[in-house]
Amino acid sequence: MSESSVPTSRTRVVREPERGVYDRDAVYRILDEGFICHVGFNLDGQPFVIPTSYGRSGDNLYIHGSAASRMLRNLDKGIPVCVTVTLLDGLVLARSIFNHSMNYRSVVVLGTANVVQDPGEKLEALHRISEHILPGRWAESRQPNERELKATFALRVPITEFSAKVRQGPPIDDEEDYDFRTWAGVIPLETTARPPVADERGNPEIPVPSYARSYSRRKV
Repeated sequence: MSESSVPTSRTRVVREPERGVYDRDAVYRILDEGFICHVGFNLDGQPFVIPTSYGRSGDNLYIHGSAASRMLRNLDKGIPVCVTVTLLDGLVLARSIFNHSMNYRSVVVLGTANVVQDPGEKLEALHRISEHILPGRWAESRQPNERELKATFALRVPITEFSAKVRQGPPIDDEEDYDFRTWAGVIPLETTARPPVADERGNPEIPVPSYARSYSRRKV
């Protein structure tokens, strides 16, 4: 059974509240389809928003980065973070410029990130991030060595304070504009993979794996 979260004063959708979604399963479906998260934090009075890859394991979000990253070094000091993921599903063309919009699904997670110290959890976090981006690739690739593990950080952000905002459907115009003679509707958008391009230095006898040949971000 899906769990609905009670929004906090920080996560409750105020503008167009009917678009607010607080169902954990719905939020996870958005997170699991996205590629990139943006991590916002404040350091010495300067706001930063950094894009990076991520993966989810249960109720934890894992963020990937370099051990040399200023963001990751400072986030482990307990700086509050705001992690966002947005999926763009379409351009909504209304009759008036004011009512143009976009169909989208977005998630905001608030919390505190901590560097994963346990070697086993760190390796599992990197595995989750890899499988989030390209399921099946981890098992066929060389595993990270000690030097690579030391150069890589993984941060854990518990998914406890969160909300989603979703807009789907046709344009919504002012009633008097429906007679205005201009086309209105939706231009659907989606992330679509093109045919894989083999590395020129690769062995031509190795077939293209199915996960690359039929890659899709759509989750069943």
